[in-house]
Amino acid sequence: MSVAAGMGEALGRLVGRRGGPRVTALEGNLATVLPSATDEAIAEMAIAGFGSYGRYWAESLRLPSLSPGAIDRGFDVVGYEHIQEARHAGFGPIMVLPHLGGWEWAAAWLTRVAQLPVSAVVERLEPPDVFEWFREFRESYGIEVIPLGPDAMGGVAKAVRAKHVVCLLADRNIVGSGIDVDFFGAATSLPVGPALLSRRTGAPMLPTAVYFDHDKKARTRHVCHVGEPIWPVRTGSLRDDLRLMTEQNALALEVLIRRAPTQWHVLEPLWPT
Repeated sequence: MSVAAGMGEALGRLVGRRGGPRVTALEGNLATVLPSATDEAIAEMAIAGFGSYGRYWAESLRLPSLSPGAIDRGFDVVGYEHIQEARHAGFGPIMVLPHLGGWEWAAAWLTRVAQLPVSAVVERLEPPDVFEWFREFRESYGIEVIPLGPDAMGGVAKAVRAKHVVCLLADRNIVGSGIDVDFFGAATSLPVGPALLSRRTGAPMLPTAVYFDHDKKARTRHVCHVGEPIWPVRTGSLRDDLRLMTEQNALALEVLIRRAPTQWHVLEPLWPT
């Protein structure tokens, strides 16, 4: 692990040990994912989750200064053929991701190593100067940033038709217009955007996660798993199709998160109880 990554993880774990509403929220989310785990185990996993979050920021902030070769040496991908197949079919694939590990490395690898255009829908942050800083940061290593808002769907549909790889974080409903589905055995609202975009453009959704891992020399690695495509459903009922496709997303996200729950860092309550 790099010095920056180690420091970021240590700082994150320190924040996790101090407790607070976000720690409590992560503990509640993990308890739903792992209902058989003890309270003590959940508390330790939440601390590890904050460590993962600290590491995510420490490693992401290094990306603009790294060469394409350095990014490539720190990244492995499984299932890249699904991205290629979608683009050969004339679509920009819709990468459906959880808040897990280090997705920014996948975007940097795609733009700077694989030489593919990448667009990402990003939540607006306050104050606006903070959002603009993050926009410039992500654009510095090749991501086209589409701000979340009323105009986002048009912009991201245009990106899909231009065969951009589109990144959508899909395990937290930010805008309040999601669909209630079963997620880890409990009802919650998940974003409908990925399903709506897929149905509107015909592009497949690819459930994807980027995990922190190590190779045999203990050098930091980022391992990206790109899942089987979820193609749009058209039964004639838009509401039913969006629900079915969002349910498919939920099942795929469950698989990705269960592989490394201590790398999952959703710090707001996902379930109403």
